[in-house]
Amino acid sequence: MRGNARRKLAAPTLAMLPRVADSLSFLYTEAVRIVQDDTGVCAQVETPRGTDRVYIPTAALACILLGPGTSITQPAMATIARHGTSLVCVGAGVRSYAGIMPASLTTSWLEKQVRAWADDERRLEVAVRMYEARFGSTSAPAGVTLAQLRGLEGQRIKALYRIMATKYGIKRFKRNYDPDAWDDQDPVNKALSGANSCMYGIVHAAVLALGCSPALGFVHSGTQMAFVYDIADLYKARITIPMAFSLHASEDPEREARRRLREDLRAFKLMPQIVADIQSVLDPSGGHATGDRNSDLVHLWDPQAGPLPAGVNYGFEYGETSLE
Repeated sequence: MRGNARRKLAAPTLAMLPRVADSLSFLYTEAVRIVQDDTGVCAQVETPRGTDRVYIPTAALACILLGPGTSITQPAMATIARHGTSLVCVGAGVRSYAGIMPASLTTSWLEKQVRAWADDERRLEVAVRMYEARFGSTSAPAGVTLAQLRGLEGQRIKALYRIMATKYGIKRFKRNYDPDAWDDQDPVNKALSGANSCMYGIVHAAVLALGCSPALGFVHSGTQMAFVYDIADLYKARITIPMAFSLHASEDPEREARRRLREDLRAFKLMPQIVADIQSVLDPSGGHATGDRNSDLVHLWDPQAGPLPAGVNYGFEYGETSLE
């Protein structure tokens, strides 16, 4: 009896795992070496005075964005993975290349995502919910098609560009994304691309933390980041676009956009909002706060009996009385 009690106390449950919604947003690193020392995980920066160390609160971060020139050691990666923090590799302010997810995740939300994605009717329902979420308090017209929703959203973004340009006295603005001519772009485009890149990293971390697949998108398709782009698009009109236009006169719009976005994430409490939005678009029935938080992390699937406990030898169910 005492042994069973100890095993139950030692067995991890979903309630014991860190919640990404409670995490800080992100840490962007560039041209540093991330290592594990006797104290913790730190970023080493070479200066004329020698090597400076900045310790990283890995357990409190949702994700660490590994920018150009950043290297990381295996012990540091192992510590970050144990803390449930996602690592996202990003380019020079414009791309998210890859993410590393902890192995200690339940697949419950991944299964919901796959079931909705694999059924064309349910996939359309999720895509419509995503478009409706972008319109805010003004819901989409009843019976509108997906093509019409795309058109309405495109018109809304163009109108927002015009409003922002007028507000900040910009005579003409055209969205331009060209990584090969990055230095030639105007401050608004640089700030918008930099802020969107960070937003993708944050959403990527939330998607991974829930155990979902970044590749199985409902509006976007054909890329390993499709679902990340789906969710990130929910927030651009409210956060990254107005912020980018406000930096039209900045001398370093990329850096300022990252700093402002970090402040906005805290002010808007965006990380818990991202988690809630992912859950609501995949499962609008609600009840996500409790869910199966106390269920076993691993179980066996059976089409008739349903989920069965893992770590059990089921050989005796078929008449065996001993193991030779």
